[in-house]
Amino acid sequence: MSYLNEPDAVAPDCLLQARVMVHNAVQIAALAALANLKPKPDYSHTSLDWDAGARVFQTKPISGLDGQIRIGVSLTPLTMRVTNDDHVVDTLNLDTIVVADCLTWLDALLETSGLQPVSGVRHPFKLPADVSGISQFDTASLDRALKTLESWFALADRQLQKFAALHADITPGPSAVTCWPHHFDMATYVSLDTSGGHDAPGIGIGMSPGDKAYAEPYFYVNPWPHLDAASLPQPPVHGHWHTAGFVGAIATASALLSVDDMDGGLQQFIEQAFQIGRELLGPAGE
Repeated sequence: MSYLNEPDAVAPDCLLQARVMVHNAVQIAALAALANLKPKPDYSHTSLDWDAGARVFQTKPISGLDGQIRIGVSLTPLTMRVTNDDHVVDTLNLDTIVVADCLTWLDALLETSGLQPVSGVRHPFKLPADVSGISQFDTASLDRALKTLESWFALADRQLQKFAALHADITPGPSAVTCWPHHFDMATYVSLDTSGGHDAPGIGIGMSPGDKAYAEPYFYVNPWPHLDAASLPQPPVHGHWHTAGFVGAIATASALLSVDDMDGGLQQFIEQAFQIGRELLGPAGE
């Protein structure tokens, strides 16, 4: 049984404080990529991978003086680490750590590897006020919430990796599963047209741990260009249509927890929503 189904797990709508703390931590990790990796137009150089074995978010490899450097963030406990060729160089338990001190710690390790520091770097995206407003990490009494949040990300990675592998025959097809630190969502994007233009059809499939739209984790399947909200079919199993700000199929954490086989139910939701999206996008999506 998944930890998410255990009595010890925290309710989906009670993860805000844990989510904000981890979101701030992954922003700091992403600063190292922003300062040291060649920029990409979509800022994918700042995205983080999920190490399913270690359950750690980690940056893309950064070439240092003597190896490939990655900055990682683990949730249980909330910890930042620096690795060199997968060897752990140092770790910092973030509980009670002032954000400025975390930056100083990371600067010193980066400079030892001949890399640019992060203290003077600023993200190009506006972050949620509750994330950018954190000056000190405080994870007291958040052990269960952090473990629950970690389990939602682990579930998302497992399902998205399975989905991407299943649809690898699509051209151009699914992107790598990655975490976008500004939104803090984990996603893959299925490009359905080789033209690559702004209006080229595609479908984003991912999980947000919660945001201004929903105060709990939720899985989404968002076709692009946006569907016509006035003529949507029946929603996919275990989901509903969201039409405020974006049009997409949503399965909330609370809805999924009511399904006997959550993994199977989530797979059904994603697959049905994806096929609906392809059909509604028309010939280019087929």
